[in-house]
Amino acid sequence: MEIALRASLLQWLADDPFLGMTLNAIVEEAPSRTALPWLAVAASASADWGTKDRDGREIRVALELHCRGDQPGSAAELTAAIEARIAAMPYAQDGFELVSLTFLRSRAEQRGANTRAVLIEYRFRVLAA
Repeated sequence: MEIALRASLLQWLADDPFLGMTLNAIVEEAPSRTALPWLAVAASASADWGTKDRDGREIRVALELHCRGDQPGSAAELTAAIEARIAAMPYAQDGFELVSLTFLRSRAEQRGANTRAVLIEYRFRVLAA
């Protein structure tokens, strides 16, 4: 279910008109040759969250946004758009049901060459369809 959730999440983000137009890539792992800004899955982990009659997982997904900007608010609009899109993710998915999604934490850091990285972490609880 973890791989299916990751694929659904990335597709859901890529289908957003603003994100699709603004980001140069929305991908499974850091792209090797893509201009900023881009968004990738930094990591994920899952644990059992099943019931007596249905398999389930608690899946934590960390997304990392890379962009340019030397001001603290440089990534604010993009980060807000990503968070709003994730919050609107449909609960009915192909092969699983999203039971809950919770924002856990984020971290932003300024890096060299006027670049910025924002890590956004969520917890998804899913049950097999």
